Amino acid sequence: MRMRMPVPRVRREPDPVERLQLLRVRGHDISWLPPLVVLLAVPVLDWMTGGDFRVISWLVLVPGVAAAVCRVWTTALFAALALLMYVVGDSSWPHQERTGLPDFVLVALGGILSVLACAVRLRGQERMLHMRAVVDTTRRILLRQLPPDVGGLDHAEIYLAADSQARVGGDFYDIQPSPHGTRVVVGDVQGKGLAAVEAASVLLGTFREAAYYESDPVTVAERLETRMVRHVRYCAHVGRDDSERFATAVLLDFPELRSERTDWGPDLTGLDELTVDVVNFGHEPPLVVSPGGVRFLPLWDGLPLGLGELAPRTPRTVTVRLAADETLLLVTDGVTEARDGSGVFFPLREYLTRALTAGPPALDPQALVHLVRDGVLAHTGGGLDDDTTIFAVRRASEPVRRAPGAPK
Repeated sequence: MRMRMPVPRVRREPDPVERLQLLRVRGHDISWLPPLVVLLAVPVLDWMTGGDFRVISWLVLVPGVAAAVCRVWTTALFAALALLMYVVGDSSWPHQERTGLPDFVLVALGGILSVLACAVRLRGQERMLHMRAVVDTTRRILLRQLPPDVGGLDHAEIYLAADSQARVGGDFYDIQPSPHGTRVVVGDVQGKGLAAVEAASVLLGTFREAAYYESDPVTVAERLETRMVRHVRYCAHVGRDDSERFATAVLLDFPELRSERTDWGPDLTGLDELTVDVVNFGHEPPLVVSPGGVRFLPLWDGLPLGLGELAPRTPRTVTVRLAADETLLLVTDGVTEARDGSGVFFPLREYLTRALTAGPPALDPQALVHLVRDGVLAHTGGGLDDDTTIFAVRRASEPVRRAPGAPK
């Protein structure tokens, strides 16, 4: 049995909505601190001022600050403390003129409105978090979690949505072991929004079935094209405005990696090279990353899925051989079309070449996808104009066995 080394977890950046919920330092809630500072600072400032210039009414800011970062009951508590502090402060400084009832009403009314505003804010956040949970569930169904070393392949993938709130788009990927080989697909549906997600879901469903049952990768490619055409016709029939949608994709077929009933992955011992059949549907060609450098795979440039009727022909495959130390890198146009502030595209190949020559080769799929992600985010300043998928795959270094009766 193969011993798997623990994979280090990538630290997740705090979500903007989660940052708004509570202020935390080392896991401790400090959301009460900003309104408390204002509560104590206003009386001190009022005592230091002279004449008829009074700032004690600024205590109305206390519940307002609490409403932005605290819970409802905490906001109500600070509203009551602010009102109490106003009564005490307004009558305690003999060198100050009293502001009286008008400012008392102002502080009291400000506290009531702040409590209501806090309740509305929290209700909106709860709705947003609920919708986010729905979107995350949709993404997990669409882009299912892939087991490590699936189908005799080591892999790693990163998906970054251009819409940080939606967090799901039209990019798709999957690996499907089968009795005929292990198949990989990476693609990008034209457009954004739920319509793109729907198109990606129908393509992935077709791929998962066809890649398992069909022996010829050309047939799998034809099934994908037919499914996309049917989906486009359906959209046109129901009068939707996405009836001209298409998708680019790359289909990889590893015929030597056949899945057996008792194996989660095949035995690759003794294989110095690995055969890969590639079908390209107008997608960015995969990059081969090796200790000797970076190169593009030579591919036939086919039409995107859904546009095959423009030039009907059988999908063409290109057969290449990969060495044991070579990794395939597939990306969507969120990488290749990423621009910096001056409009310059991200130079993926040149970036990887410099990274490989500057340090230890980042040939492990996990290291490679994180290297590309960091490069893209640095190039764009952290902003993305399109959904981005980075997918790296290579032959597993050792066979992986699974227990009898485990699901394939």
